[in-house]
Amino acid sequence: MRAEIDWQPSLFDGGPPMLDPSYTGIRRIVLDERSWVDYCPSWLAGSDEVFDLLAGEARWQQRTVRMYDHAVLEPRLTAGWSADAESTDAPPILSDMARELSTRYGVGFDRIWVNLYRGGADSVAWHGDRNRLVMTRPMVATVSLGARRKFLLRPRGTSRAVYRLEPGHGDLVVMGGHCQAEWEHTVPKTAKRVGARMSVTIRHSQPAPGEQWLREQPAAS
Repeated sequence: MRAEIDWQPSLFDGGPPMLDPSYTGIRRIVLDERSWVDYCPSWLAGSDEVFDLLAGEARWQQRTVRMYDHAVLEPRLTAGWSADAESTDAPPILSDMARELSTRYGVGFDRIWVNLYRGGADSVAWHGDRNRLVMTRPMVATVSLGARRKFLLRPRGTSRAVYRLEPGHGDLVVMGGHCQAEWEHTVPKTAKRVGARMSVTIRHSQPAPGEQWLREQPAAS
């Protein structure tokens, strides 16, 4: 599927893509004694070039999701790389992101998924990422490209957002500890006119040293 988007490059984020290995300006948001979020503004310089690359080359699809007893189209486009982050199928800058994050956080980030929010009507509901179902403390890193959108967090089982970020233009958000199991996050719809946004989501699929699977894994086929 070709992505039809209203895309306006930033005046401040041109140039070739470059990661910040020093993580300048990173701050940790302690959600509670078991969960945390790291936020690093402008971790990826030259994010407009990455946005253009992915907009043109990713194999975009629109998945269906269950809404009560109906199957509906998910209000965003997605593209993924199922091979590990070293695969030549993944654009090199995405593999670079995964390697750098693996070095800092001590886990093997090896799965990359890109979500495209074409405008304010595109969104994702409250959720925790699915690797919480098989690991006790899965890390999920997201690099935001394009327009800024609200990114909200709340404790699971509650109804009010407690934390709000507005990442965009190369900002990095890393969710760790028990964040996926005990907290939820969302990118809500907005009636405001906003440009397109991508989230490059990078996960690890194997437990960190000393961590156990939550359930027995199926045999490889």
